[in-house]
Amino acid sequence: MAAYAALLSLKHIIEQIQLHPRPPISLHQNQVDSLTDNLNFLQDFLEVYSCGGGSSSEAADVLESRIADATHAAEDIIENRIVDQILGGERISSDELYQGLEKLIQDMGFIKKDVMEIKEKNIGIIEDHSLHTNSPTLGGLSSSHLTTKQETVVGFDELLIEVMDKLTGQPSNLRIIPIVGMGGIGKTTLARNTYAKPLIMHHFDIRAWVTISQNYNVQEILIEILLCIRKDESREILSSKNEGELGETVHKSLWGRRYLIVLDDIWSVEVWDKVNLFFPDNGQGSRIVITTRLSNVASIGSRGLEMNFLDDDKSWDLLCKNIFEKEEDCPHELEEIGKKIAKNCKGLPLSIVVIGGLLANSKHTTEHWEYISENLNSIVHLEDNERCLKVLLLSYNHLPVHLKPCFLYMGVFPEDRKIHVSWLIKLWVSEGFLKPISGKSLEVVSREYLEDLCDRNLIRVHQRGSNGKIKFCNIHDLLREVCLREAEREKFLYVPRKHSLNIAQGINTQRRIIIHQSESEIGYLLDVLQVNNTLISVPLARSLMCKFMLLPSHPGSNYRLLRVLKVVDKHSYSGYHASDSIEVVLQLVNSRFLAIGADWQNFRFPSSVYLLWNLQTLIVKDMFYAVAPSVIWKMTQLRHIEFGLLDLPDPPLGGDDDFVLGNLQTLLKIRNFKCGEEVVKRIPNVKKLQICYLEEFEGCSSYSLNNLVRLHKLESFSCFFYSQKKPHRNDLLRNLILPNSIKKLALRGTNLYWDDMKTKIGLLPNLQVLKLQYNSFVGPEWETVEGQFCNLRFLQIYTCSDLEWWTTTDSSHFPRLEHLVLCNMDKLNEMPPCIGEIPTLQSIELKNCSDSTIISTRRILEEQEELGNVGLRVRVILFNQEHLESLASPNFQIEESRSTQ
Repeated sequence: MAAYAALLSLKHIIEQIQLHPRPPISLHQNQVDSLTDNLNFLQDFLEVYSCGGGSSSEAADVLESRIADATHAAEDIIENRIVDQILGGERISSDELYQGLEKLIQDMGFIKKDVMEIKEKNIGIIEDHSLHTNSPTLGGLSSSHLTTKQETVVGFDELLIEVMDKLTGQPSNLRIIPIVGMGGIGKTTLARNTYAKPLIMHHFDIRAWVTISQNYNVQEILIEILLCIRKDESREILSSKNEGELGETVHKSLWGRRYLIVLDDIWSVEVWDKVNLFFPDNGQGSRIVITTRLSNVASIGSRGLEMNFLDDDKSWDLLCKNIFEKEEDCPHELEEIGKKIAKNCKGLPLSIVVIGGLLANSKHTTEHWEYISENLNSIVHLEDNERCLKVLLLSYNHLPVHLKPCFLYMGVFPEDRKIHVSWLIKLWVSEGFLKPISGKSLEVVSREYLEDLCDRNLIRVHQRGSNGKIKFCNIHDLLREVCLREAEREKFLYVPRKHSLNIAQGINTQRRIIIHQSESEIGYLLDVLQVNNTLISVPLARSLMCKFMLLPSHPGSNYRLLRVLKVVDKHSYSGYHASDSIEVVLQLVNSRFLAIGADWQNFRFPSSVYLLWNLQTLIVKDMFYAVAPSVIWKMTQLRHIEFGLLDLPDPPLGGDDDFVLGNLQTLLKIRNFKCGEEVVKRIPNVKKLQICYLEEFEGCSSYSLNNLVRLHKLESFSCFFYSQKKPHRNDLLRNLILPNSIKKLALRGTNLYWDDMKTKIGLLPNLQVLKLQYNSFVGPEWETVEGQFCNLRFLQIYTCSDLEWWTTTDSSHFPRLEHLVLCNMDKLNEMPPCIGEIPTLQSIELKNCSDSTIISTRRILEEQEELGNVGLRVRVILFNQEHLESLASPNFQIEESRSTQ
């Protein structure tokens, strides 16, 4: 909720001023004490009390609005004074700051008094222990029990069989198979389960999945298809091609192959008309599956599959599967009321799954379930999506208050967007609405909150990384609609709907402004003009996110209070370029999060970056490399620095400003990094470090790499040597000493011997992910030994092309290995037979490896299947697969590689 987020944000600002080594302003201690007391009281009130009746009461809305307004007013006066002090303005003098805060403290006192009366009289607001008593505590969130389960298809077994029959049966010509139904009915789940069936995976030579959504882009659709079917292609290279070139590439890639393409969530016939010409009908039995909510779109194919609502029994079955493992696990006293809840969901799987997530994470008592049932009864008679939104909104209303701002914030991402979790976490932290937990960084708290939201089926895990953490997530469009509606009602976010940028009444009072780009070229140009006209004056804006903007030459009057500026995405290499106006960007002195594009070749950051007193995240894309000023070592609030390539100067010696960057966790990608004693002392808590050496490497002692072992918090480390002069092996053995905290390690060009693995890497006790890239290790033979790699989950060996014999005599050499990836290992004679005996092994991927390695891996798989281990999956990618196609099986996929990259 906006009020709770505002309280935490103001507390964060006050704390930053109090703890900052060089605060731009100071606050009177008596005012700090009064503000803190009021903020803590109101925060405790909002954490304990929630709105009754399943929706916000008028009294609660008024109260929360008063809290938010007063808190925002205090933020405004403090941050305006900060900006004035840094830039030399006089909008608010010190006296006006003091007087303004005195008035706001008085206003908060009145609110506090009213709250105390409400608590005594219990008017309009109830203490809802039933909803929160069993919620995970802030100090220790529960581990995921739903995110690890596959999506359940309940009640649609006949449809699943019918879809599979249509996919694998006659005729041999291209066939379009529409799946139609309302939002949340389970179309995507049905398609996804079919798509992942081993029979389907084996039947088709090529499979591709692309989500369309309302704001489609033909070029992006074609890119997504190519990324599925041509694994070696990169998004950056494909993005440089026009629609015609991409379409021709898709057509050629599919020609002569039996392919399956799923176009998920199509909203118009128009998009099909624009892409269907790229799908050849070559008589191979190819199929295209379309999921849509609209009957007219379904008419473009053969007789489609219409998904209807679940009956009462199947609804109850699905609800049980989302609350308990089995229907029999439901306590007898909850069965009657549980069936009533399932029935009142009116057979909509999405509603059932979300309510199941709510019930699974709350108290299993008859009273609580009756409360849920009574609130469902008031909304089940509404129609279509509105009814579902009411159900989903109920789930939002019953979230613990500390999760509500995080959930509402999901509305900033476009529909059907695959959301990169590392960026999501940085944004949550920068916004200032996370409640700190003693002993945990805000980034750790963010991940726990995200897992909790996933457990409640409000956010979905899209992909986990090699370390098991959520790497990408997404949100159902109906749940996103809930975010947008509730965020708009609470004035938490401003996200203009499509074609509504010119309707901007009240935008000058908005604090978070998110504008999504039109997909057409004309629409894009119109957006640029409309956005810049719309954003002429947004003096209260703290967050601005879009892919295009033209900052005015003097942003101080327009965006003076801005904290978050995001105009590029994690993997986006287009957007706002600051090369001509870096000084303009650096006038945003209140910034906490800056993600911009730049086309500098060798750019020196001006020392004025030091004025960004509270900058936490600095991300710059689209550049060769930049040079940081020495004042960067004084920017103590920095948490994440990410550049394509960055020269980091030595810290200044002497003086009284020997600052420690104790908050810094991410440092990417540092050119010719010198890890001297002064550097180690300044970055004691860095967790992720990427370094590379481009010129002639002068030896480890010149770069003090022996000091890496003193970075005791380092978890992810990448070290790349690109110089023609190879690093000296003995020098590396003596000086490249890694801390035991390392969990993820990537090496390139180190030219160590395989036998060195025993002393340099194998004994790292916490190592979970190991990526050995080009010539990181050299030599013909690697013999592993017992007692090493005790926690290794993911192993990738890429272009260590000297390796011929890999000897592993016992599965205990890799006791916890889950995923093995070998790339460009054309001299390797065979896969060690004992690899298949590793009990935790889930997948093996072989990319452009020798035939003997592939054949031996097939033999390992056969042996494991004979022993009853049907969980192991092998994926083989080759330039020419024809001579090995006979090896293919449901668990042994063979695909053709089209690129050497």
